[in-house]
Amino acid sequence: MNTRDLAYIALFAAIVAALGIIPPIALPIGVPITAQAMGAMLAGSILGAKRGALSLVLFTVLVCIGLPLLSGGRGGLGVLASPTGGFFLSWIPVAFLIGFLTERAWGKLNFLNLFVFCVLGGVVLSYAIGTPWMAAVAGIGLDKALMAMAIYVPGDLLKAGVAAAVALTAKQSYPLITAR
Repeated sequence: MNTRDLAYIALFAAIVAALGIIPPIALPIGVPITAQAMGAMLAGSILGAKRGALSLVLFTVLVCIGLPLLSGGRGGLGVLASPTGGFFLSWIPVAFLIGFLTERAWGKLNFLNLFVFCVLGGVVLSYAIGTPWMAAVAGIGLDKALMAMAIYVPGDLLKAGVAAAVALTAKQSYPLITAR
């Protein structure tokens, strides 16, 4: 890891924080729709597994020490005790998984496989971690939590499409990942 890697890690932590400026759309189940989940997709697909995950580790540490970087100006350890805590913590493995898949497919990367990688990480993995967390914190059954998550799927698919398009453009203009 060199200085350039550290700069990219810090830059993407800042990008995820900047995505928090976009106001959240509050929903009655306690998990708002935010643009920051797309930041984890972008970090993994543009920086790769290791640097992408480390950028989200940095972001997570900054939020946990109290900086109000989450959408809506939230921060501190209390975030982990909220229904959104699992989704927030899922961003680290999300960025790693998307980066890992992107690195493996680097030579034949196109919009479709980037979109699939973003859906696998940003929707499937994120929901697999966040939904049971939300059910436990909110005191509802997992079946009800899964049904409640259906409202988020269209927006998350849209975020995956935007992230795939941006990552493909970044690959073509300023590639930061080397093929494995």
